[in-house]
Amino acid sequence: MSKHQTVAYIRVSSSQQSTDRQLVNVSYDKEFIEKASAKSTERPQLNAMLEHVREGDVVVVHSMDRLARNTKDLLEIVENLKEKGVSIRFIKENLTFSADGENSINNLMLTMLGAVAQFERELILERQREGIEAAKQKGLYKGRSASIDRQEIMRDINNGLSVRKTASKHNIAVSSVSRIIKESKNSK
Repeated sequence: MSKHQTVAYIRVSSSQQSTDRQLVNVSYDKEFIEKASAKSTERPQLNAMLEHVREGDVVVVHSMDRLARNTKDLLEIVENLKEKGVSIRFIKENLTFSADGENSINNLMLTMLGAVAQFERELILERQREGIEAAKQKGLYKGRSASIDRQEIMRDINNGLSVRKTASKHNIAVSSVSRIIKESKNSK
């Protein structure tokens, strides 16, 4: 029979962010590090961690918002882990959800804190949208500067470079090149 493991799931929202502040002074046997937004359905390291863990293992996560962005997702992931016989421990909230028993207070806290985290995230996004709208009305917001040189892409296409090679040359998706070609044709 294999030894039970303590497995860490560490997530940051972008590749520029550091994972260093998460799970400081927490020992674990294996880690899964994700550099993706929690709202993304593409979280391969989360899926790999869920596949890896076995009955008796413990998953440690810095905080609930590192595991999931909304309450429904959080409750589903925790329930799936418990059904597999895996416990989960949230360090920041100091809560553990054990596979071998129900703790009604912890379950209440999970739901409440998950809902508060989701609400907080939605408030931040709402304030951000309001700020952008106010800046637009004052003429101060120009949006993100274009990261794709459309004229250069059209020059490459018009000089006979294929869509795929143009995309590769500019390090962008084929769909982006196709969209630029379509927009260029529509603007004529």
